[in-house]
Amino acid sequence: MHPALSVIFFTTLSGAGYGLWCWAALAALCGAPARPLMAALVLGGVLTASGLLSSLAHLGKPARAWRAFSQWRTSWLSREGVMAVLSYAPAAALAMALMPALLDGTGQARAALALPGQAAAALLAACALLTVACTAMIYASLPPIPAWRHRLVVPIYLAFALLSGGVAFALLLALADGALSNLSGLAIAVGAIVAYLLKRRYWRDLDRGGLPASRGDAVGLPDRRLHVFERPHTEANFVTREMAFVLARRHARRLRALAAVLFAALPALLSLPVYLFVHAEPAVWLAPAALSLMLGVVVERWLFFAEARHVVTLYY
Repeated sequence: MHPALSVIFFTTLSGAGYGLWCWAALAALCGAPARPLMAALVLGGVLTASGLLSSLAHLGKPARAWRAFSQWRTSWLSREGVMAVLSYAPAAALAMALMPALLDGTGQARAALALPGQAAAALLAACALLTVACTAMIYASLPPIPAWRHRLVVPIYLAFALLSGGVAFALLLALADGALSNLSGLAIAVGAIVAYLLKRRYWRDLDRGGLPASRGDAVGLPDRRLHVFERPHTEANFVTREMAFVLARRHARRLRALAAVLFAALPALLSLPVYLFVHAEPAVWLAPAALSLMLGVVVERWLFFAEARHVVTLYY
């Protein structure tokens, strides 16, 4: 499939934003300081909004995007849009619940949420995870693209969202007068390793699987054997441009290695000093870890599209 940059940036930015909202909501339930929580809500809103706006660039007529919301009964794309918008309601409610602690005069007060604030935090965490899951199901629900029907697509999307959002939240906590436990460094390292193991298994299955389909499947005749009599097209068309992206195997291996270094190896190594050295300045290590992770997710998402083949390529 053609790796459109608009969709790559959408899944990367929105995934990080919703992951950040999820961690902020859970931290609010645990009574974290109000200032980094508010910063996380604002940054999460910026990331999710930027991702959603970038996705409009992939639409032929962005002005008609509102129509997608009406198909939530049958379309994962519509469900994702509905959940993405609904998530802003508990985020705004949680922000209002944090205002008393934020305006205490010192800026160091911890969140002491009443029942409505706790409900908003729990709802925000659930909505954030459901939005990411709906995004993953847009691709996992497409039978004509076998690489996306893999059982690990949804767990991988959730893992990257939680990892990227977690690193961003840890950085915000570190910048807020060092209000960060050194165990966060260990958690980031473990999360990076888990994301790598999931992605390695996906890549391994992708290399072994190939296209479990025939030319008959490509033209809607799965029970018949077809032979090419004449080429269906003499020039490139929309289908060959969007669904028949060619990526050399050797280039794919190099990009996979680059992605693994950026989203797993470097963040894990950079987070270890935060765990091992109590007096280390965590923001100094977490800032490059967050940057490396985001770049790695961009490469990983590019490969996610570039390595996927539509069964229609068997016809062309």
